[in-house]
Amino acid sequence: MNVALLSISFHLSGCTSLKEKRSRLRGMKDRFGRQPNMAVCEAAHADSLTRSEWWFVATSSDRQVVERMLTSVERDVQDHVDAEVVHIHREWLT
Repeated sequence: MNVALLSISFHLSGCTSLKEKRSRLRGMKDRFGRQPNMAVCEAAHADSLTRSEWWFVATSSDRQVVERMLTSVERDVQDHVDAEVVHIHREWLT
Protein backbone atom coordinates (compact mmCIF):
# COMPACT_ATOMS: atom_id res chain seq x y z
CA MET A 1 0.00 0.00 0.00
CA ASN A 2 1.25 3.48 -0.90
CA VAL A 3 0.40 6.31 1.48
CA ALA A 4 1.37 9.96 1.10
CA LEU A 5 0.70 13.09 3.11
CA LEU A 6 0.32 16.45 1.42
CA SER A 7 0.40 19.45 3.75
CA ILE A 8 -0.56 22.90 2.49
CA SER A 9 -0.15 26.07 4.54
CA PHE A 10 -2.26 29.13 3.80
CA HIS A 11 -2.28 32.83 4.61
CA LEU A 12 -5.72 34.45 4.58
CA SER A 13 -5.15 38.19 4.26
CA GLY A 14 -7.96 40.42 5.41
CA CYS A 15 -9.77 37.64 7.24
CA THR A 16 -11.67 39.15 10.18
CA SER A 17 -13.38 36.16 11.82
CA LEU A 18 -13.10 32.40 12.20
CA LYS A 19 -16.46 32.12 10.45
CA GLU A 20 -15.05 33.92 7.40
CA LYS A 21 -11.90 31.78 7.51
CA ARG A 22 -13.88 28.55 7.54
CA SER A 23 -16.10 29.83 4.77
CA ARG A 24 -13.09 30.61 2.57
CA LEU A 25 -11.54 27.16 3.15
CA ARG A 26 -14.61 24.92 3.54
CA GLY A 27 -14.72 23.81 -0.09
CA MET A 28 -11.58 21.71 0.30
CA LYS A 29 -13.15 19.25 2.71
CA ASP A 30 -16.28 19.10 0.55
CA ARG A 31 -14.32 18.44 -2.67
CA PHE A 32 -11.61 16.09 -1.47
CA GLY A 33 -13.10 14.49 1.64
CA ARG A 34 -15.56 12.54 -0.50
CA GLN A 35 -12.87 10.70 -2.43
CA PRO A 36 -12.74 7.09 -1.24
CA ASN A 37 -8.95 6.92 -0.82
CA MET A 38 -8.36 10.34 0.71
CA ALA A 39 -8.68 11.87 4.17
CA VAL A 40 -8.73 15.67 4.65
CA CYS A 41 -8.44 17.81 7.77
CA GLU A 42 -7.37 21.20 9.06
CA ALA A 43 -4.26 20.18 10.97
CA ALA A 44 -2.91 23.43 12.45
CA HIS A 45 -3.76 27.03 13.28
CA ALA A 46 -7.46 26.32 13.77
CA ASP A 47 -7.87 29.38 16.02
CA SER A 48 -5.80 31.77 13.90
CA LEU A 49 -7.66 34.21 11.66
CA THR A 50 -4.93 34.53 9.05
CA ARG A 51 -3.20 31.13 8.99
CA SER A 52 -4.26 27.56 8.28
CA GLU A 53 -2.62 24.25 7.49
CA TRP A 54 -4.49 21.41 5.84
CA TRP A 55 -3.43 17.80 5.46
CA PHE A 56 -4.48 15.46 2.65
CA VAL A 57 -3.65 11.77 3.07
CA ALA A 58 -4.03 9.60 -0.03
CA THR A 59 -3.72 5.82 -0.36
CA SER A 60 -3.64 3.35 -3.21
CA SER A 61 -1.96 0.13 -4.19
CA ASP A 62 -0.54 2.09 -7.16
CA ARG A 63 1.97 4.84 -6.34
CA GLN A 64 1.14 6.74 -9.55
CA VAL A 65 -2.52 6.94 -8.51
CA VAL A 66 -1.49 8.61 -5.25
CA GLU A 67 0.77 11.01 -7.17
CA ARG A 68 -2.10 11.99 -9.49
CA MET A 69 -4.52 12.46 -6.59
CA LEU A 70 -2.19 14.80 -4.71
CA THR A 71 -1.15 16.70 -7.83
CA SER A 72 -4.84 17.26 -8.54
CA VAL A 73 -5.33 18.60 -5.01
CA GLU A 74 -2.41 21.01 -5.40
CA ARG A 75 -3.73 22.37 -8.70
CA ASP A 76 -7.30 22.70 -7.49
CA VAL A 77 -6.30 24.44 -4.26
CA GLN A 78 -4.12 26.96 -6.06
CA ASP A 79 -6.87 27.68 -8.61
CA HIS A 80 -9.96 27.79 -6.39
CA VAL A 81 -9.18 28.56 -2.74
CA ASP A 82 -9.53 32.15 -1.56
CA ALA A 83 -6.20 32.17 0.31
CA GLU A 84 -2.51 32.48 -0.49
CA VAL A 85 -0.64 29.18 -0.54
CA VAL A 86 2.59 29.78 1.40
CA HIS A 87 3.99 26.25 1.67
CA ILE A 88 3.38 22.82 0.16
CA HIS A 89 5.06 19.66 1.41
CA ARG A 90 4.57 16.08 0.20
CA GLU A 91 5.80 13.10 2.21
CA TRP A 92 5.59 9.37 1.52
CA LEU A 93 4.60 7.39 4.59
CA THR A 94 5.37 3.92 3.23
